[in-house]
Amino acid sequence: MEWSPRTSSLTTSAAEPGRNARQHRRWLAAVALASLLCACVADEPAERALTLDGAAMGTVYRVTVPQPLPAAADELLSAVTEQLERVDALMSTYREDSELSALNRHATADAFPVSAETFAVLAEADEVSRATSGAFDITVGPLVDAWGFGPSATAEPPAPGALARLKRITGWQKLTLDESTRTVRKSSPDVRCDLSAIAKGYAVDQIARAIEDLGCRDYMVDVGGEVRVTGLNATGEPWRIGVERPDAAGRVVHRILQVTNTGVATSGDYRNFRMEGGRRLSHVLDPRIGEPVETGVASATVLHSSTMRADAFATALLVLGERESVAVAEREGLAVLLLLRDGHGGIREVTSSRFPAG
Repeated sequence: MEWSPRTSSLTTSAAEPGRNARQHRRWLAAVALASLLCACVADEPAERALTLDGAAMGTVYRVTVPQPLPAAADELLSAVTEQLERVDALMSTYREDSELSALNRHATADAFPVSAETFAVLAEADEVSRATSGAFDITVGPLVDAWGFGPSATAEPPAPGALARLKRITGWQKLTLDESTRTVRKSSPDVRCDLSAIAKGYAVDQIARAIEDLGCRDYMVDVGGEVRVTGLNATGEPWRIGVERPDAAGRVVHRILQVTNTGVATSGDYRNFRMEGGRRLSHVLDPRIGEPVETGVASATVLHSSTMRADAFATALLVLGERESVAVAEREGLAVLLLLRDGHGGIREVTSSRFPAG
């Protein structure tokens, strides 16, 4: 399960310790660079497009709408920020007043009612968990913390006993959803949910819907590297989205996708890792065993009409490895690009049958 600067927080808090605040600022800078690399390969002529950008949900966002504008710029900005604030208020793990935080504090086996929005994201997470046999798991947070990739710094890997205890309070099947009552039950009060690997994709889709309601038919929405494009760019061509080369030493575009009317999500393991006893410990954990993955998949890019779904599957495919990822992609009808380490310092590509050629 991915847990990175790209997905580790939905909002920042003034109460964060100094170290975490500094770390968060560095993460924001890194995300900003990655987001620009991902979504802005082709510069839009300034006089031919409106760009709205800023910080929200613990990351950065950018919305580009070609001229002429179908609505006033302040209306577009209001629509964007309203959706970002709504998702943050519901699904942040850093805000004590968020709906998700209330669910995490819920200490009984009683059903917990949630909003339609939060339930929709939980239901999607449940579907992806089922489709990937638990490679995607929104309850993996305690394991991530234990391996030192959460808010607190941990120098040593967890001992086997500690790992076993943590695995008893994690697992996607420990959540039971009831659509008829729109409620969630936790099998244990210690179960904790984090929607970081799916909520940004959901926010992108919500922003897209809001700006379409204002008459936009051509736009790009990017929230922390999760992207949705519709129509054409300011030059009247399909949008150009860059897929980054998995290289910890620098940021280089590996491939440019020319796409429209789709969500695009990329997850990678090459920015957030550490070496421990000669072992490369990735921030990407396999929730099924509770340990960092070692599958050779450096990044996974997924194209789908639902950016939320693309976001979640991109994370899961890092865990599954090449063979399982391709099988899942074909079964689920996903357009997927995998970048894999070839064992000799190079990168090779594997694509599903639905991934666009070229």
